[in-house]
Parts: sequence; C-alpha cells; structure tokens
Amino acid sequence: MPRSGAEARSRLKQAALELYQERGFDRTTTAEIAARAGVNERTFFRHFPDKREVLFDGEADLCAALTQEIADAPDGLQPLGVLLCAFRKAGRVLEDNRPFAEPRMAVIARTPVLRERDLAKGAALTEAVAEALRLRHVPDRLADLAARTGWATFHHAAQAWIADSARSLDTHVLQAFDDLHTLSEPVLPAQEQPES
Repeated sequence: MPRSGAEARSRLKQAALELYQERGFDRTTTAEIAARAGVNERTFFRHFPDKREVLFDGEADLCAALTQEIADAPDGLQPLGVLLCAFRKAGRVLEDNRPFAEPRMAVIARTPVLRERDLAKGAALTEAVAEALRLRHVPDRLADLAARTGWATFHHAAQAWIADSARSLDTHVLQAFDDLHTLSEPVLPAQEQPES
C-alpha cells in the first residue's frame, strides 16, 4: 500500500496509464486502476474526480509555471518573446515527466473523449496565458492572439520532442519559435533572392 498521498497519486497515474495502454481508456474502470495501484476506489476519488483527469494531473503545475514565468520575463520583450522565455522555462515540467508524457500523448491521440478534454484544457491554459500577458499591459486582442499562437507553437514543439528524443524540449521550442518567425518573413521576388 502507498504510504503517502503523493505516492498514492503517483501510483494511480502510472496504473491508469498502463491500463489505458493495455485495454484502452473506455474498457478501464476506476476500480481496476485503484486495484492495480494497491489502493481502494475511494482513494482514487480522493485524488481525481474521474478517470480522464488522471492523464491531466500536471496541467495545473504547467499553467502555474507558465503564468509565473510570463510575469517574471524581462521588460522590453514583445509578447512572443515573453512567451518564448516562459515556455522554455515552464517546459522543464514536461521534461521532468517525459516517461509519463510520451505514452500519455499516445493514449490521448487515440481516444476521442480524451482529445476533447485535452482541447478544453488547452483552451483554459491559453486563456490563463492571455491573462498573464494582459497583466503585462499587452492589449486584449494581441494578448489573445499571442497566447493562442504561442500555445500552438509550444504544443507543436512538444509533439516534435516526443518524436525526436535525441534533442531536448528546449531545442524543439527554440526551433518552433524560429519557424514561427520564418512564417512571417516577407518572401523576396525570385530576382531579389540571394544566391546560395
């Protein structure tokens, strides 16, 4: 039996992930998750409101880290520069949890109800990021656009990181934000392009 609340929570998360991989999300019950974790079902519900939330446990930590990093970013940066700083630092939450993050993303990708929850969580996180930018006096429409763009860019980087474990998440975040800037650069007419 787990000796502490944190240990029980960790074991429940791992048990759920294993069962979702083995049987699928829909065919796994909270009782089975609890049994595999060595606790009773009541303990499961003390930690999680439903079996979907087991896979989204770190979202609150990521949101708190992001909003704090946005507040702490150096003055004088444009909104996307602020978000690059914030996502690079907050990304450590994901890097520290890679053994769980990789299979978690695979389970979510193949389960419609979890994809729906992932989208809802992403929307809530995007709104928190936009509010953190507003607190830095970024106008509403720019804060909203930057938050949506920044979150999509970070999400793209996280997926690339899962696919390419040879490079760090930080490297993928830098690449994704560089690519974002490339998308907005003007294209020179053919006669004006420098020779390579």
